[in-house]
Amino acid sequence: TERILKESESQGILLNDFVIVSPYGIANHTSIGDAIASAPNNTKPQDGYFLIYVREGYYEEYVIVPKEKKNILLVGDGINKTIITGNHSVIDGWTTFNSSTFAVSGERFIAVDITFKNTAGPEKHQAVAVRNNADLSTFYRCSFEGYQDTLYVHSLRQFYRDCKIYGTVDFIFGNAAVVFQNCNIYARKPMQNQKNAVTAQGRTDPNQNTGISIQNCTIDAAPDLANDLNSTSSYLGRPWKIYSRTVYMQSYIGDFVDPSGWLEWNGTLGLDTIFYGEYDNYGPGSITDNRVQWPGYFLLNDTQAWNFTVLNFTLGNTWLPDTDIPYTEGLLK
Repeated sequence: TERILKESESQGILLNDFVIVSPYGIANHTSIGDAIASAPNNTKPQDGYFLIYVREGYYEEYVIVPKEKKNILLVGDGINKTIITGNHSVIDGWTTFNSSTFAVSGERFIAVDITFKNTAGPEKHQAVAVRNNADLSTFYRCSFEGYQDTLYVHSLRQFYRDCKIYGTVDFIFGNAAVVFQNCNIYARKPMQNQKNAVTAQGRTDPNQNTGISIQNCTIDAAPDLANDLNSTSSYLGRPWKIYSRTVYMQSYIGDFVDPSGWLEWNGTLGLDTIFYGEYDNYGPGSITDNRVQWPGYFLLNDTQAWNFTVLNFTLGNTWLPDTDIPYTEGLLK
């Protein structure tokens, strides 16, 4: 604990207080939910973060970080060491929104070194691992494991760095203004006759400044899909709502992606109002010669690509420095 505090001080993160969670004793709490409940309400950024250190363990609980629990810094012992897991799903009677294993609404939330899982499986349809509707929220060195609807980037400004995201249908979805940077995004094997879509962005109005920006990431097949690539078709995204907006920039795209790149949601609905873009990607799945010919699909120029950087899209320079998490503000040189 002293080591954690010393490290956080040397890294220039302002701490308000801290608690430790462990299933095995020597700790303040045995559950993450209890630790969050113990955090002070409605703190200001200048009050510092409330650090919750979650020791290695398997936490079977459904966690909600409500909107009054702000400035929480949730730190684990690493991916596959600190694991938060659940199995709620739509088939078992939950709404997609309420199926999440972990949900966060408190602004300026940070999670580091944690695995979040929904183990319901592909046959249970929508089953969310994390729902995030926290403004100015950041996930660093975390893993999100599920099948359909793994990561619900619901709303507001979000940043994901050095994370792993696994899923099948629409597994990164929602209507936040979100940038994924240096992440590994893995498509798994879905149910028979299902098609994979990495993203399903949910912008409902052309005035919303929302969208999904994927930069300097690796998009590839997980081992179960890689071993049986002919079992399904996989796509970079499909338009959940008619102003859906998603861009892939400076990323590696594996050969599992269908040459057409993108999938319609329902006939021609939204294909002239969406904004789907690709910029400076590489890898066998990045070849754009046979991409969809939709009015809303673009090969971006530099100026357009700059609009989807941390600097311009999430105004990251105004809030990410407080987190001490590394980020690239613009395009890679």
